[in-house]
Amino acid sequence: MEGKTIISVGIDIGTSTTKFVVSHLKYAKVSNHFSLPRYEIVERNIVYESPMYSTPLKGKRDEIDLETLVGWLEDQYQKAGVDIRDVKSGAVIITGETATKKNAESILHYLAEKSGDFVVAIAGASLEALLAGKGSGAFSRSKEVKGIIANIDIGGGTANVVLFQRGKVLGTITYHVGGRLIELSQNGEITFISPSIQSWLDSKNYRLYINKKISFAEIQQIVQQMCNDMLDSLTGQQPIRSDDSLIHSTSFQVIPPIDEVMISGGIGRLLEEEAPKTIYDTAIYGDVGPLLAHEVVKAIEKCSLKLIKATQTSRATVIGAGMQSTEISGATIHVASSRLPIRNLPIMMIELDHHQINNRDYVYKQIKQAMMDWKQYIQEDQELPFAICMKGIFHCSYSVLKEIAKILFLLYERNFPNHSIIVVICEDDIAKAFGQLLVLQSKNKVDIISIDQVIVEQGDYIDIGETINQSMVPVVVKTLAFTKS
Repeated sequence: MEGKTIISVGIDIGTSTTKFVVSHLKYAKVSNHFSLPRYEIVERNIVYESPMYSTPLKGKRDEIDLETLVGWLEDQYQKAGVDIRDVKSGAVIITGETATKKNAESILHYLAEKSGDFVVAIAGASLEALLAGKGSGAFSRSKEVKGIIANIDIGGGTANVVLFQRGKVLGTITYHVGGRLIELSQNGEITFISPSIQSWLDSKNYRLYINKKISFAEIQQIVQQMCNDMLDSLTGQQPIRSDDSLIHSTSFQVIPPIDEVMISGGIGRLLEEEAPKTIYDTAIYGDVGPLLAHEVVKAIEKCSLKLIKATQTSRATVIGAGMQSTEISGATIHVASSRLPIRNLPIMMIELDHHQINNRDYVYKQIKQAMMDWKQYIQEDQELPFAICMKGIFHCSYSVLKEIAKILFLLYERNFPNHSIIVVICEDDIAKAFGQLLVLQSKNKVDIISIDQVIVEQGDYIDIGETINQSMVPVVVKTLAFTKS
């Protein structure tokens, strides 16, 4: 198969470690003469992987050390033999507790400018869970088996859990469970306690403090309790409560029964090492990570869940932005030209059953649920939140289309009142009509961009360029690329 190869760079700045990966991604046209052009990644080769690098922090650990980080990255580009000008795609992801550092956003923008043409996203806990679940192989496995697959991605500061069933995301939940929440020396002296775990420690009457000397039995009991509490919550033995100090955030009110579990993240990688038996073994990396890895497995086995080996562990989150395919939208579109170009809009899906789109209650319920789910992924202060991809609306009457536009605008305005633009991608050749109906509903309160004939999926990002011949727009679809076994 003929194709082109691009250089892609992935940078993952986590609570404990920073990773840098260079990939060669071959993409080729996979559609036939009778369908719209669609390019896919047909071959992925990782050509350089950095060693794990301790994420540099300064001050009171509330700030990323930009100068040190940039120096390390420049060194990695040199070692990989890559000229930044040759990098055509990539991703900078800030994960775990690092995303809460006070200069996290400025770091992202700086790295984006210095590192090529990137998809840039601060990965909130929900988005991070989704990315890791795709990277670990849990998403792919959910398409092959009937049950619910949970991916638990455990790093230095958080455990991000995503549930998949038949290739669909059921939801996410994030716990304050991580290897670097408690740090200690190899003689058992505590050197750091993260503020995010302090409330849980207090609730369990664990009296830890800096410079306290702790025995192996004591730290094992604490880590064991942490893992048991997380698994009791995940398996429904303990209901989800708003005052649960171990829970960071969740989209679930009730977690459905889980059939299989994968563990990814830095803690997943530590499963390959022998379980620690002493405080000296536990603190080999200066934290409780090695102990946490093996205690979480014990907790999973205690719950009689089936543990499946992840295809990727510590590098599961992302190896780079996979592919950029520039497409031309359909010629019948509606755009607010003054808002173009727009970059880095994440795709959010609304999937409607075509046979039920005449049922107003069904349409209302589906769109309402979709928007409730999106709020887990979107930062409130984002002016351009996302692009809405509408699936299942084709060959319908004007009156049905009008009703769908009415419901969509009503719920969008209710859920995202601060946003001044709606971007919609239609499946069929209806973008102009649907866009004009949204304009009527909005009474010009917000700008409307409605395009069609662009194929996207959940997890993609898009750029929309300025109009061509006053009737079309170029669209760049960016797909995050994950390693496959």
